[in-house]
Amino acid sequence: MIDIDELKEYSYDVIGAILAVKKELGPGLNEKVYQEGFAIELSAQGIPFEREKAIHPVYRGRPMDTIFYLDFFCKNDIIVELKAVKSLDKEHRAQLFNYMHIAHAAIGLLVNFAPSYADIERYYYDHDENVILNSEGNTLRNRYDT
Repeated sequence: MIDIDELKEYSYDVIGAILAVKKELGPGLNEKVYQEGFAIELSAQGIPFEREKAIHPVYRGRPMDTIFYLDFFCKNDIIVELKAVKSLDKEHRAQLFNYMHIAHAAIGLLVNFAPSYADIERYYYDHDENVILNSEGNTLRNRYDT
């Protein structure tokens, strides 16, 4: 079983960078503006990341031609998906959960910059159990749970 408290601590600096971007740029801008600001903030804080990281699903041990692009892959284990929408919905979560599963990333952060505050949802992938957990440690039944 994974240690959620340890994973939360591991992601604090990335969440801090998200909050810094929100504080600086405020609400109401285009998603691409927040992505660029986030990249600048990650670099300024010395947090390792890849932007638009390409990942391939694997079938029977063989990488498929299909490509998914992660908004950000931080510290080699944190997927950050940025949105600027009225509200996050189950499709946004399903996208993140699929990416976490394919990339075997321990942490997934789904961020909405559109509200007056940064709406940040945190999820954790238990590799051994092959399940996604919410920030309270509850197992989600399927990729559309919230």
